[in-house]
Amino acid sequence: MAEKFLYDTIVEEFGRRTIQNTEIPDYLKDNLNPKFELRPYQEEAFARFFLCLEEDFDGKEKPLHLLFNMATGSGKTLIMAGLILYLYEKDYRNFLFFVNSTNIIEKTKDNFLNLLSSKYLFNDPIHFGSVRVDVTPVPNFEGVNENDINICFTTIQQLHIDLNTQKENALTFEDFKDKKIVLLADEAHHINTSTKAGQELIVSWENTVERIFGQNPDNLLLEFTATLDYTHRSLADKYRNKVLYKYDLRQFRNDGYSKDVFIVQADFEERDRIIQALILNQYKQEVAAKHQINLKPVILFKAQRTIEQSRKNKEDFHKLIDNLTAAHIANIRRSNIPLVQRAFQFFDDNDISDEHLVGRLKREFQEDYCLSVNDEQEKENYQILVNTLEDNDNRIRAIFAVQKLNEGWDVLNLFDIVRCYTTRDAKAGKPGKTTIAEAQLIGRGARYFPFATDDYPDQYQRKFDKNLMTELRVLEELHYHSINNPKYISEIRTALIDEGMLDERTVEKRLKLKREFKKTDFYKHGIIYINERVKNRNESVRSFADIGVASKSYHYSLATGRGVSEAVLDDSGEVQQIVEAGRRDVPVKEIPFHVVRTAIVRNSFFAFKSLKTYFPHIKSVREFIQAEEYLGGLSITLQGDERYLLSNETYLAAVTGLLNQIESELRQNVTEYKGTESFKPSNVNSIFTDKTLKLIEGSERADGDEQLLSDEDRKWYVFNANYGTREEKDFVRTLDAQIDELKEKYDGIYLVRNERHFKIYNFDDGQAFEPDFVLFLREKNGNTLIRQIFIEPKGKYLQKHEKWKEDFLKQIKEKFAGEVLVLKTRSGTQKHRPIGVPFYDNQDERQFRESLEPVL
Repeated sequence: MAEKFLYDTIVEEFGRRTIQNTEIPDYLKDNLNPKFELRPYQEEAFARFFLCLEEDFDGKEKPLHLLFNMATGSGKTLIMAGLILYLYEKDYRNFLFFVNSTNIIEKTKDNFLNLLSSKYLFNDPIHFGSVRVDVTPVPNFEGVNENDINICFTTIQQLHIDLNTQKENALTFEDFKDKKIVLLADEAHHINTSTKAGQELIVSWENTVERIFGQNPDNLLLEFTATLDYTHRSLADKYRNKVLYKYDLRQFRNDGYSKDVFIVQADFEERDRIIQALILNQYKQEVAAKHQINLKPVILFKAQRTIEQSRKNKEDFHKLIDNLTAAHIANIRRSNIPLVQRAFQFFDDNDISDEHLVGRLKREFQEDYCLSVNDEQEKENYQILVNTLEDNDNRIRAIFAVQKLNEGWDVLNLFDIVRCYTTRDAKAGKPGKTTIAEAQLIGRGARYFPFATDDYPDQYQRKFDKNLMTELRVLEELHYHSINNPKYISEIRTALIDEGMLDERTVEKRLKLKREFKKTDFYKHGIIYINERVKNRNESVRSFADIGVASKSYHYSLATGRGVSEAVLDDSGEVQQIVEAGRRDVPVKEIPFHVVRTAIVRNSFFAFKSLKTYFPHIKSVREFIQAEEYLGGLSITLQGDERYLLSNETYLAAVTGLLNQIESELRQNVTEYKGTESFKPSNVNSIFTDKTLKLIEGSERADGDEQLLSDEDRKWYVFNANYGTREEKDFVRTLDAQIDELKEKYDGIYLVRNERHFKIYNFDDGQAFEPDFVLFLREKNGNTLIRQIFIEPKGKYLQKHEKWKEDFLKQIKEKFAGEVLVLKTRSGTQKHRPIGVPFYDNQDERQFRESLEPVL
């Protein structure tokens, strides 16, 4: 039996439910940049760390040395930022960040220090209670400000040199003795020089890190890497009790957080393969523009070994662009690759001729918009450009590279990679080092480009795995362009499968509406009622109470920093009177106006424009300060030394703390969207269509129960298959057992599985919900009422986590309990009643039947 790793031990010790229910503290969430919403796997990473740090369990080792083994693109640096905030609250002030590459150092400094960077990770400002905290870069930890987050950035190479050679103002081992330090090691797989060598080297990078770590028992060593070789016995043994979380590229991709990778292999010469790649790259930009998505797709031209090869690729590319003609485009039209055919069909449908396409390619790929990232001497020039490719003012469309981008490159809008060589380096049928490096580069480029649509507001996950033919699907794909060499294609596929970027088990399944159903009046003229998601304008909000700011008072304890050392007895032997802390309740409206105004000015959240989004009826900041419905109705309880209690300085600190508390409550209570309570009609034949689904062969979903559902007696099930979970398949069988009973009352029974065909939106916060099924029942006896029942099968283990869905279904039932939606059409009058029912649980079918009976 294989030995367990720490990530397994954590689950066994605490259980998945405890991990899922571990809350992320508000000060962590509020002090991260609000545009970076935490994803479920990131929240799990935090929860695991909190439990590991705070709780005792068998096998826990101190001092705490942990590793986060997480996929490229999964947001490891955001997790670092969150851990820094969490540990600051635990009285850690000094953080040593080290990595093997100066490129990553500069990128991380940008993430942690540059307020103007689009990838800055902290909120501005950072507040803990009423205290503002700065993030400060430091060369060492001598004389640092103990109120700041102090970060020393260095490479592992420089750290090793500084600590093992005498040098003025450099870090020394002595710096670490009397201070507790958090060591943050990025790309940590580079550190293990001694372990990989299988011997204990007296002086090595690994040894240096361990010596620092051992200087103080309260030190923490937190490592981050996407690459840990579990097959290396010594490495596996070293990290067995250290790998806190394993979230690899395969899981990352399967959860929908990356692009899907496709190998485009063509029997073209290199010039035509490049033109074909450019056409597909431009196709993505045109699709994005049509759907009002701001995208500038980048293409990477990869040379094999040398900078000279890459330079030659760039020169040849500029000549190709200069001499490009419509005839070159027409030549690519003969390609039989479906993706290329869809691109040309799109161009034709949108009146983009070959001549127009040539003009756009010449303009978009002119020399000024092409970048070489090979020469170390040009590093300062290209470093900023290559790390800001998604920014609106960055016009770079093409990158030419050899090896410089293999690590530490964060790019979201890379959509095509062209392999500008045809050689292979496989040995004994296994991918060679070059092929493995290519697969790793593809993994870096497969980061998902975030975009949202009205139907799919979650911008960070793939949306169209259940609809591969939709136009926008191409924005979820990375295309790797190669010559059609079967041996090489087999090798790169093997390497990509090993990396987790391809799944050899993926199969495509065709979901089709039955012919008999398409002949029915219900398909031709039927209606489904669904609601919409709209901006939450907070029109009904006229006070703090309306928006959920519950507390009317705020407690502030004064910390003056002053002290006194006096005898308890006086000269006569009498006990001296000891001054006790004072306590005052001060209404905000009694605090000088200019003090409150200063506190508001210092917090951009309370700028008037921002306030209007939460409180649309206020007319000025003065009203917000003085009105009883807002700050004027609150008070602050001040506690501390009476001599300083009622000073403007104390008032300012107290109001700042009050505002921080209000900000936190507003962010928590107010949602950007809401679901409309009015449901609008849509045509059944426009909502429910045939689709191509991508599934995992052998999985429970890949079995579509086709034989069962093709039976003549099951015309009520409108699709040819049910590619759902076990619970969803069990529900269909449960309904099948009730069909004869239903037919006694209803002459139109149609069960439709919702494979991302439609969404309904939670009334309270606009959160999207895709019920697994909708059951339409048309009554007999001339009554045209159609019951439209939303049904969601759900396993017990998910019911608590997704309780909001069941609550929403209940709200729908209550809203339309006595209401009928009437629509007059050419084919007659239709009456509908939308209905929601509790979750179906295959372990408690009786309860579901009981809840369904009153509805039926």
